Amino acid sequence: MADKKTIVVKQVASAARRPAVQTATLKGLGLNKMNRTRELEDTPSVRGMVRKIQHLVQIIEERG
Repeated sequence: MADKKTIVVKQVASAARRPAVQTATLKGLGLNKMNRTRELEDTPSVRGMVRKIQHLVQIIEERG
C-alpha cells in the first residue's frame, strides 16, 4: 500500500467571480485560498476534478 501514487496540486488563481460548480470543486479538493497546496491520491476522479478547474490550479509534482 506504500506504492500509492499521489499528485501535489497548487491553487494559482482565485475562485472569485467563478461559477459555483468550480468553487465547489476547489473545496472538494481541499483548496480554497491562493497558493495553498494539497497532496492528493492520483485517481481518475481526482484527475477529472483537476481537469475541470485546470485554469485555477497547477500540478506541482507527481509522486509514486
